[in-house]
Order: sequence, then structure tokens, then C-alpha cells
Amino acid sequence: MPVLLCGGSGTRLWPLSRKSYPKQFAALLGGESLFQASAKRLGGDGFAAPVVVTGSDFRFIVTEQLAAAGIDPGAVLIEPEGRNTAPAVLAAAMWLAKSDPDALMLVAPSDHVIPDAGAFRAALEVGAEAARAGRLVTFGITPERAETGYGWLELAETPMTGAQDLVRFVEKPDAESARNMLDQGRFLWNAGIFLFSVRTILDAFAAHAPDLLEPVQGAVDQGRADLGFLRLDSKMWGKAEEISIDYAVMERTDNLSVVPFSAGWSDLGDWHAVWREMARDDAGVATAGPAEAIDCRDTLLRSEAEGLEIVGIGLSNIVAVAMPDAVLVADAARTQDVKKAVTRLKAKSAKQATAFPKDHRPWGWFETLVLVEGFQVKRIVVHPGAALSLQSHRYRAEHWIVVAGTAKVTIGDKVQLVSENQSVYVPLGTVHRMENPGMVPMVLIEVQTGTYLGEDDIVRYEDVYARD
Repeated sequence: MPVLLCGGSGTRLWPLSRKSYPKQFAALLGGESLFQASAKRLGGDGFAAPVVVTGSDFRFIVTEQLAAAGIDPGAVLIEPEGRNTAPAVLAAAMWLAKSDPDALMLVAPSDHVIPDAGAFRAALEVGAEAARAGRLVTFGITPERAETGYGWLELAETPMTGAQDLVRFVEKPDAESARNMLDQGRFLWNAGIFLFSVRTILDAFAAHAPDLLEPVQGAVDQGRADLGFLRLDSKMWGKAEEISIDYAVMERTDNLSVVPFSAGWSDLGDWHAVWREMARDDAGVATAGPAEAIDCRDTLLRSEAEGLEIVGIGLSNIVAVAMPDAVLVADAARTQDVKKAVTRLKAKSAKQATAFPKDHRPWGWFETLVLVEGFQVKRIVVHPGAALSLQSHRYRAEHWIVVAGTAKVTIGDKVQLVSENQSVYVPLGTVHRMENPGMVPMVLIEVQTGTYLGEDDIVRYEDVYARD
């Protein structure tokens, strides 16, 4: 039973990844997102439908991306707030225990890259044998360099085929310690991927983190169904300690096994890691989007903005990432410090610190093209069959111009179809709704005029997505 952990703060791959749209939802290395690739890797023969643990803000992105990948989730558990990995794993185990307490749980982050899915499945088979024998299994990655950005695992002997006993966990080391561990050959990177039976992990929590049992069990039992999701009870969830599964259980147990894996893995923890996974030319230059490199070496140039060309000349060991609303230029050796930029932007209340240019909603998405005092221009894309809420605004009027597809528009008591190149006007305070009755995405340009243009100027009367 795959359990995908799908949270994140979106700081390490800023500006492409942000709090409102973390890196697992981005197509960093191809046409599918990291989340979709993870779900596919843990699907097919031998796997049950995945359980996803995520936050309320991401629930519709999760289901939309799974549907696009042709995957029907077994359950989507909604955390009222992030409490780190231990409560998330425990909640998934308690939910699974209701149907099959002896099922095997494969817990994995949803933002990792594992190119060789076949080799990974072979490693899972090795781990499954140990898990069925009552072991808690983790997967260690054969290190390629003296990495300071990962935790490490110390083995009793040199890694070999099969599950091995773990001596200890090692926190992210300094450079000298990392070099020593690499040279010794008994250390692996900690991938944060675990395999165990539901019964075994529940027993481990009872033995090593008993204070988590009551609040998490209460959050699961008192959770409520909401449009196919299970919303964990916020009051009980708030009583659970914020702690990782490593600290809560794994570092305290004596029945932990490690399966070495050497077929390639990355958590894409910074832009330099992304560069390592991308196709590069003979000079070590990787590009994505409309980008040109002239006499550059060991450089990443990436444009994520339509029509925005990024050009590098004579660059060496540079990462440059352009978005419609922000540009990052960094020394490749300093990409772990990108989160410092996010902290500074937050301090001056820059919306780019956390908000993604495309605001994803359950019905589709929108982006702001122009925003000045008194008016705003948006591009809005509505999925086939989707509908916005029936709503009104206190401070703004709206003009809608359909540029692709057909919109079903409600304005007051009037309902009409608006086709391409047609427009309608929504007066201030008028109850209105737009829907896409067609089979293709509907695109419109919205021009707002008024004294206040914030997204919180919405009074909802009906909403198929049960939003407040």
C-alpha cells in the first residue's frame, strides 16, 4: 500500500516552487510532475491504490494531477496543519488498520527522482521480505559524493545485497564528516523511504511515541468526509507533537533494517541537484524553456515564462531561473541558500515569497497579467465541466471576454452562453457564476475595475467544492 507524503514549504527550488505550489507539483524533468512520477512508480501490479497525505490547499491539485496520470487514489487524508512526518505516517497507518492491519505500507515522499523504476521495485521486494518478518525497513542510497545536504545511515559493514542492520542515523554532516563517511564505505544517504506492516509500525509508535497515539487516533476517528477527502479533525490533530518519524520512532527502535539502493536517486533538494539530473551539453550547460547559452560552462538556464527569453553569456557555475514575476541568479555552490532569499522576501511582504504566479483552484487556474490601482487584468482557465462558485463582490465590477471555448454565464437572473470573441459585463454587487459546459478548457480574459481588487472580496452563495 503506497503512502505518498505530499506537503512541503516550497523554499528550496524558489522561484519555481513556492508555498502555494511546492516542487512536487512542478514538471521539473519532463512532461509530468514529480508527484505524478512518484504515483506511477508506486503503481501497477502488486500495488494498491495510493493513500495521499496532504494539506487542504493542495487537495484539488492532488486529485487533478492523479486524474491526469490515470490514477484513482485509495484515499486522500487532509492534514489541518503540517505536523511533520510522524503524525502523517501514523494517521495513514491508523486509517489502513481499519481494513487490513497486516498490509505492508510503503511510505515515500512525493518529490523524489528515481529514474530506474525496475531497480527500485527489485529493492522493494527485498525490503518486503524483511517487513513481513516484522522489521521496519528503510532504503539507503549509495553515496556519489560527500553530500552535506542529506542525512546519512551508518551500517555495521560494507553495503551488500539484501537487508542489513542499521547502526545509527547521522544528521546532515559538515563537509569534513561527509568526506570521512564517503571514504569509509559503510554509510548511505538517508532517502526517507520506509516499508513496514501496518501492525509493526503501530506497535513501534506505541513503544516509542505513545503520546502521539491518542491525538492522531482521535483526528482519524473524528475526521469527516468532504468531497471524497478525509479531513482529519483539527482539534485533535493540533494536540499531536510536531516531530519527524526518524526522531519519533526510527532512531529509537532496535528492529530497523536497511536496503541499499544504487541505481540512482535524488530528492532535488536545490537547483544544483536539478542541474545534475537534467540533460547537459559537453560544456555542462543545461537549459529549459526559451533559453540560450553563449560560451557558458556548468550552468543552468531555465525560463518558465511564456515569451521570456533568458540568455547567458560567459557564465560559469551559475543557476538562473526566470519566472513571470521573479528571477533567481545564484552561484551553483550557493543554491542551498535560496531559502534565505525567501526569508528576505517574506520580511518585506513580497507576494513572490509564497504565492505562485498561477493561482490553482479546483475548477482550473488564473494568473494576473496587469495589476495597477483601480483595475486588474487576469487570464482564467476553467476545466471542462467545472464551475466557479455563485458569488458577488462588494468593491469591484468585472468584464469577461471569452477567447477559447464557451462559457455558461449566470448574471443575476439571466443565464446565457458566451462564445469566443464575445463578452459580458458583471456589475458591482451582482450575483454571478461562470461554468464550462464544453469538452475543452475554456479561457477568458477578466478585467476588474473597482476600489479594492483582493481575492477576499468574494461572497459565496453556492459552491460545488464546499469552500467557505
